[in-house]
Parts: sequence; structure tokens; C-alpha cells
Amino acid sequence: MTQASDTSVLLSESPPLDLRLSVEELERTRERIVSFIESTVADAGADGAVLGLSGGIDSTLTAYLAVEALGKDGLHGLTMPSEVNDPETMSDAERVADELDVEYDVVEIQPIAEQFFDAYPGGADDRMATGNVFVRTRAVLNYFVANAENRIVLGTGNRAEAATGYFTKFGDQAVDCNPIGNLYKMQVRQLAAHVGVPHDLVMQEPTAGMWAGQTDEEEMGVDYDTLDAILAAHVDGPLSKSATIRELGVTEGQIDAVVDRYEASAHKRSMPPAPEPLDH
Repeated sequence: MTQASDTSVLLSESPPLDLRLSVEELERTRERIVSFIESTVADAGADGAVLGLSGGIDSTLTAYLAVEALGKDGLHGLTMPSEVNDPETMSDAERVADELDVEYDVVEIQPIAEQFFDAYPGGADDRMATGNVFVRTRAVLNYFVANAENRIVLGTGNRAEAATGYFTKFGDQAVDCNPIGNLYKMQVRQLAAHVGVPHDLVMQEPTAGMWAGQTDEEEMGVDYDTLDAILAAHVDGPLSKSATIRELGVTEGQIDAVVDRYEASAHKRSMPPAPEPLDH
């Protein structure tokens, strides 16, 4: 794998906040994630890992780092197309597997999802409900393969998705670990370029694959550069709302939208609640 030294190629013309890492930080981050994957697999007594390959940058970067950590035989990829997936994206997923020379299977999940829709026709017209069925079906298949082969399931969630709850509960976050979970989206792209992911995949428009034509940024109503900046400065960081507006040039409405997502999704970032125990 080649390493890109130009860290400026991924910076848009005027992002609200430059969250790029230095070359030294990129290398340290790469080493830390590779070590994390190695130790997580070893601590589980597993023989490797399973990863759902979507063709998007998050799963692609995770695949590159997993192969570095485990070797090509240590990773089993799954591509799981359905009618909601862009065929080009699924082709990119297979391309990544071929470039890394890892074993992968193509499992058509449309017939599986249709069984759910037939079992409860009342939910078949709800776009969010049906979209979540596709995501949870992928999770079940990931674990089916992982259990059968004594592997762990690698997640592909990043820091921005986790903070805003932009994932399906018991779906794409039904995983054993999130190797890139501490990286903002800008940093995911930057690290991907650093480890040699092709530029067209680095700049792939993100989608959760929940319905045809769906994109992350359209659904969230904010681009990732802005989302990253508000999270880093205001939600994760120390700046007040007014200071964030002044420093980043974002609007109050954008901040409120991100904060609302963060607060509304708190249940996704914690274990299912239980009542307090009785006092003795």
C-alpha cells in the first residue's frame, strides 16, 4: 500500500474548521488502529474478522487497515446488494476486495428483506422502517459468517455518525468494534488517502444504503465538513453557540440541528436502559 504525503488534497475550498491531521499524526493513527484490530481479534480468541463491504470510504478504509493488521487471509468480506443499492457502489465494493486480494462473498439480500415485508405488509410503505430492515439484515449476515468462522465483526462507523446517531440501532452498529470510530469524516478521507485508497473512492459520496438515491448529507441536511466542525467545536469542544457561530461562520439553525440529533440519539450510544434496583 502506498502512502500519500499531500494532506491538502482533501480540503474543500472553505471548510468551517480544518480538522486535518499532520503526516506524523496520520501515521500514528494508522499504527494505533492496526494495533487495535490485531489486539481485538487476539483478545477474542478469534481467527480473523468479517467486514461488510459497501464501496463507501468508511468500509474501504477499514478494509485496508484490517488487511494490514490481519493479512489478507484474516479478513472475510461480504457485499450485500439489494434494490436500494447503486450498482456502481456494489461494483466498488468488489473492486476493493479484489485490490486487497481478500476472500469475499456476494449475498443478495433483497429476497431476505422481502420475507420481512411479506410477514408484516403494514410496514412496507414506511421508507425508514424498510430501510432499517436492509441494514439489520446485513448485520445478521455479518454475524452468521463471523460465528461460523470464529471471527469478529468489524464496524465502519466514524465519529460524526456516532455523535449524531446516524446509524441503525442493532444494524450497522451491531458490531464488535469500530476501528475508525474516533475519526471525523474529514480525517477518515485523509487517512484513506494516506494509506493508498484510490482518490475516486476517497471522495465517494456517502450513503447508508437504506433506499434508492439516499445520501447521508441530503438526509442530515448538512454537509460533513460543517457537521464535523460543529461537533468538534461545540458538541465535543468548549465553544458556546455564539462563539461557534463567530468562529466557524455557521448558522444558529445548523448548530441547533446538529445538537438536536446528538441529544435525540443518546439512547443509541448506551446500553438498553433498565429500572433502578430496589433499595435494600
